[in-house]
Amino acid sequence: MSPTRRDVLKTAGLAAGAASGAVGVAGCSSPEEKTAGPAEVPASEVPVGSAKIIEGSNFVVSQPTAGEFKAFTRMCPHAGCDVTRVEKSEIVCTCHNSRFSAADGSVLGGPAQGGLGKAVATVEGDTVKVSGS
Repeated sequence: MSPTRRDVLKTAGLAAGAASGAVGVAGCSSPEEKTAGPAEVPASEVPVGSAKIIEGSNFVVSQPTAGEFKAFTRMCPHAGCDVTRVEKSEIVCTCHNSRFSAADGSVLGGPAQGGLGKAVATVEGDTVKVSGS
């Protein structure tokens, strides 16, 4: 049995949608090589009330109040780009200008509808170690 015109158009539409989505996400991805595994940063490099992106990793760590550390994944839930900048108490995805709270990773604005993924921050001496949940 031959496919109907509707089947052909539906298949073509799905293929085109998938291709455009793949291009959109690929266009956002960072060329930086990153480790998905644990990462670490000196606690002194994480400003109180702000955050620090751990270069070479998939993580960002924040210090909402002195001595309290939280960690999040760098991937923006909007289109899969990495957050690339911290501005005071906000973590910013520069692909489409989504903004997230450094205190808890929640979305503050932009096209993202949800917050950053949670990660685990553990303090060992003067170092903050971050790993996936």
